[in-house]
Amino acid sequence: MDKKKTTKTKKSSQTKILKGKLDISRSGMGFVIVEDQEKDIIVKPNDFGKAFHGDTVRVQIATGGGLGNKRVEGKIIDVVERKQVVFLGNLQVTKTTAFFCPSGEKPIPDFFIPMDELKGAVDGDRVMARLVRWDKNDRKPQGVIESIIDARNESDLAMKEILIGAGFTMGFDDAVLKEADSFSEKITREELSKRKDFRDILTFTIDPVDAKDFDDAISIRNLDNGNYEIGVHIADVSHFVKQGSLLDKSAYERATSVYLPDRVNPMLPEKISNELCSLRPNEDKYTFSVVFQITNRAEIKHQWIGRTVIHSNHRYAYEDVQQIIETQEGINFKAILLLNNLAKQFRKKRFEQGAINFSSTEVKFQLDENGSPIGIVVKESKDAHKLIEEFMLLANKAVAEYVSKIKINKEAIPFPYRIHDTPSDEKLKPFVAFAKKFGYAFDMHDEKQVATSFNNLLQEIQGKPEQHVLEQLGIRTMAKAVYTAENIGHYGLGFEHYCHFTSPIRRYPDVMVHRILLSCLEKNIKVENKLEDWCKHCSDRERAAMECERAGNKYKQVEFMKQYIGDEFDGVISGVSGFGFWVETVEHKCEGLISIRDLSEYDDFQLDETDYALIGLNTKKKFRMGDKIKIRVVAANLTKRQLDYEWVVEGGLSAKKAKSKRK
Repeated sequence: MDKKKTTKTKKSSQTKILKGKLDISRSGMGFVIVEDQEKDIIVKPNDFGKAFHGDTVRVQIATGGGLGNKRVEGKIIDVVERKQVVFLGNLQVTKTTAFFCPSGEKPIPDFFIPMDELKGAVDGDRVMARLVRWDKNDRKPQGVIESIIDARNESDLAMKEILIGAGFTMGFDDAVLKEADSFSEKITREELSKRKDFRDILTFTIDPVDAKDFDDAISIRNLDNGNYEIGVHIADVSHFVKQGSLLDKSAYERATSVYLPDRVNPMLPEKISNELCSLRPNEDKYTFSVVFQITNRAEIKHQWIGRTVIHSNHRYAYEDVQQIIETQEGINFKAILLLNNLAKQFRKKRFEQGAINFSSTEVKFQLDENGSPIGIVVKESKDAHKLIEEFMLLANKAVAEYVSKIKINKEAIPFPYRIHDTPSDEKLKPFVAFAKKFGYAFDMHDEKQVATSFNNLLQEIQGKPEQHVLEQLGIRTMAKAVYTAENIGHYGLGFEHYCHFTSPIRRYPDVMVHRILLSCLEKNIKVENKLEDWCKHCSDRERAAMECERAGNKYKQVEFMKQYIGDEFDGVISGVSGFGFWVETVEHKCEGLISIRDLSEYDDFQLDETDYALIGLNTKKKFRMGDKIKIRVVAANLTKRQLDYEWVVEGGLSAKKAKSKRK
């Protein structure tokens, strides 16, 4: 009997170590998310070890029946990779000691700061600090002060906090800036001998009116055989940013530029992004190009890929090109009209071959000299934008197809493809059922038929009441595009091979693509074993940048709507949950929440997930996604980046007053 007990104890004491990502909730409880494991591993605060929220960690668990469906408890024994090493917070200084107190929703211990690492900061300063180390025997992590946060105003501070909170570094180290400044703009004879010279061919850029980093240009000329030669020329960032250099490490760490309403946090220093690599007019520049020979029926007869040198003749804003398209006159109008005609043909073919024609509304804030929002403009995607889009897609596809054909020992070389998976049944089936309520049928036989059904739906709903809800829900059924060496194609674009090649100033994957592409062209291929890890890092940083951009836009929405507290607006229900629903104002595209707590003054509401609606148990009043509704702005909380609305029932009444009147 005693022997059995001993065996049982020994079995339960067996442990297993898994790798995953630590997610710390607002309450302070931790969960380690492990790939291929259905349930997260619970970790109590005392068992975090030296880990912070978002870190990749090794967690130790007991193997006695824990894995599988039952959630188990674990203890973190090691930090594999830090998600974030720079933090925002406040400094506390006494005569002999200094501590940095991180701010934010996730609990992080205070850092000990040596007195000689304060960088001039004093007690109470808002500062940015870098984690230096947290050794096994240290009670607290040790850090250094990076900089004092010198904010012009509350909004400026909020934008900086958004960036730092997502792990993005502001500014560049002196050594990185020095390396960037060491390069010359001069086109050398030696380098020119390695490139095709396109400087005598009509070339121009088309970008937003306020852009400073022009990383793509288009050239065009007529050929004697009646076809057109159209070049897509991309800034040759990899010529300057060498793999393993300080510039490269800094760019990889960021992996992307971040675009907030009032600023850009660039991936590369200005010397690279706005000067050396920006394809500014009337300057010779190094480029990487895909040059197509195209018929007037948009048939590609030949293509060439290689390094070039160009000279941009003109810089257009999108508005300039749109005016030329609409008036059919202006500088180089014949070339622009031709490109627009070809772009429309390429676009039509894409949709015929299975691409999905989703379009989203983009909002831009008009800001005063202090960065405060004074107006909102809804940006439309017009022919000028679509012209550039089609030729960039063409170049990205051509590069991916070229590299996909190259093999080493009959194996495809590792390459950072941009992939987009098919919609999962879990998301697609509820959407198809919901669309059916409006009379729209889906052919689910195969992926191409689903894409065709999507396009038919998007075309048929134009101008109808259900357009907004079906467009928004349709986008939500789609998988997220990511970078990976495992190519499965790009479902949304309908491409078997696709990559990002055309924006190396603001995206690190494009820099990786340029380097691998050059190694293929020079037949000097080096297989990168860490490529999949690099792709994952870039995908993670892309998601973080998107979250920053959403947070920045939300802050500006709240800042803008503060002036309208008490005012009423027409809106459209943009989302529904068990605790309320979101409404986007028609006039400003600013989204706020109507809480179910406030609605309970009118009736008891329950969520109907299949109908994307809240339904009143007594009145049968329905709030469904896409419904039009009148709202009143009741609160604007900048700290939480949250707008609160209330439902204006009838004659300007609130829910509570409407209920009283009904009684």
